[in-house]
Amino acid sequence: MSKKALGKGIDALLATNQTESAEQGSLELDIDQVKPNPNQPRKIMAEASLKELAASIREKGIIQPVLVEKNSNESYTLIAGERRFRAAKLAGLGRIPVIVKSLTEAEKMEYALIENIQREDLTPVEEASAYDSLLKLSGSSQEELAEHLGKNRSTIANSLRLLKLPQKMLDALNSRKITAGHARALLSVTSQTNQGILYKSIVDRGLSVREAEAQALKLNSREKPAKKTKAAPEKPGVPELDEIKQKLIDLLGTKVEIRGSLKQGKIEISYFSADDLERLYDILFGK
Repeated sequence: MSKKALGKGIDALLATNQTESAEQGSLELDIDQVKPNPNQPRKIMAEASLKELAASIREKGIIQPVLVEKNSNESYTLIAGERRFRAAKLAGLGRIPVIVKSLTEAEKMEYALIENIQREDLTPVEEASAYDSLLKLSGSSQEELAEHLGKNRSTIANSLRLLKLPQKMLDALNSRKITAGHARALLSVTSQTNQGILYKSIVDRGLSVREAEAQALKLNSREKPAKKTKAAPEKPGVPELDEIKQKLIDLLGTKVEIRGSLKQGKIEISYFSADDLERLYDILFGK
């Protein structure tokens, strides 16, 4: 089965030349004739931002028409321009400029998704869901979608990874209780139980992203204890060294080993990425 090609992207949303206006029907409608898009990708719109746009619309009007599709009962369904539409209602406009198009369901979803991704400040979850829907609608690869949207493939891949989080963590990310950086730290935790522990620490203690990353490393290091040789008897620990070791783990947020005695020995500090090494350098040298 041939896959559906992606559309023209944002350029298609901005097409307002005379030919298209004549063919598709550029006109003004009573604002009550226009109904919201039930498949709008954006679920949360900042009230302060809408008020700012409404103030601008009161002064200058709507410069860019919204995109709609005509229904059988003389009403119209919004395809793209939800934010402008809401702000226009908030500003008290009685009529709104529109461009009328006739599209398939898949095309309507694509127009709405592309406008939101490229024009508006979506939450990380809304953006990831938009990418996921676009991939499913078009049958395209991540590389093709990235090229179409003018983004790096890694940006899209990292965004899609967020959808692997449990729903309560997605809800927190969507409501901005946690950030995308926190979410990536949560995704790095290998144990579901420890992931829940880290999430609770982020929410209850207000951990920064860096602190969350350090805590994730600490939880992962405890998840995989070193294997003990059955034949060798376990050496008794030195309480003072054990206490120092734990303090270093708490300070550095990573795996620490102390080998030797109180008189002589060595300390091993583990790091697991270039960023982790830089983080440890900053802690140790006070940068």
